[in-house]
Parts: sequence; structure tokens; C-alpha cells
Amino acid sequence: MNASRTAGLLTTLTAAGLALAACGGSSGGGTASGQASAAAGSSTAAGSSAAVAASGTVLKTAATSLGTVVVDSSGKTVYAFDKDTQNSGKSACNTGCIGLWPAVTTTSSSPTVAGVSGKLGTITRSDGTKQITLDGRPLYTYAGDSGAGAVSGQGVKGIWWAVTPAGAEITQPPVSTGY
Repeated sequence: MNASRTAGLLTTLTAAGLALAACGGSSGGGTASGQASAAAGSSTAAGSSAAVAASGTVLKTAATSLGTVVVDSSGKTVYAFDKDTQNSGKSACNTGCIGLWPAVTTTSSSPTVAGVSGKLGTITRSDGTKQITLDGRPLYTYAGDSGAGAVSGQGVKGIWWAVTPAGAEITQPPVSTGY
């Protein structure tokens, strides 16, 4: 690895470490706004994940070093947070946490998916945005993932996990690429 890439990586890791210190400590969230089912295999215009709400946000699947995982419309891996209570209708990741772990949001009451078999729904976050849930778990992306297929958020602090198409957390570490 060259010196500039190493320095950039260290800067990114330092920033991520500082932001992680804020993760997990906040609570609150929203109220359930209904669990909407979506037909697997359908698709609409793609939106984005993160804090930007998009009508018809699409979730799909992709092959990663963890196996097949759920990704957002940009191909970024989505994660579940152990501090969220399944089916509570609330997100435990707010304020300091959300900068590093953006919520996967939508403006649609029934976002569409492709290849996802778990039960899709939404919750209303404390800021009024609709966050997508899979089997009652709010979904997030990780700001530290470099792009489509990256799984750098896997296992962070032992509380962040990529999600299978059925909605289960993947708790094994990613396979090393050995560079």
C-alpha cells in the first residue's frame, strides 16, 4: 500500500473511530407506520439510501464476501443494529450515530424490492422520515463502506450486522481478500 493511501486510510479510520464513540448511546425513534409487504422481484425507479428520502427506494441483493446480502439501490450493503428492538417501531440510532450509520429511508408507504424475501415495512423516525425495515429491523448503510459490495461495517463494535434476503443478521466476519 503506498504512503498516501495509507495516510488516507488512517484518516478515515480515525474519523470512523470518533464517530463510532457516539453510536449506540442514543435512543428514541418513531412510531410504527405499518408493515407493508412488497412483492419480491418487482422494481421501480431507484432512490438512494442514507438520510435522503426517495420515493420507491429499491432494496435488492448482491454477492459480497459475506455471501448474498441486502443492498440499497446504490449497491451499498445494509445493516441491522443490535440496539434496535425488532418490531418496536423505533430506531435506537439517532443523533450522533446517524452520521456514520445513515438510515435507509423512503417516501413510499410500500417500497419495492428485488430478491428480498423478508417482510418489508417502514417506521417513522423522530425526524418524521420513513425508515425501511426488514422483518421488523430498521435498516442502515455504513458511511465507511467504499461503495457497492463493501462490507466494512460488518461486526463493528459487535453490534452492526449485514442482513440476508430473508431478514436475518449475518454474524460471521467477512472473508479476507488478502491484499
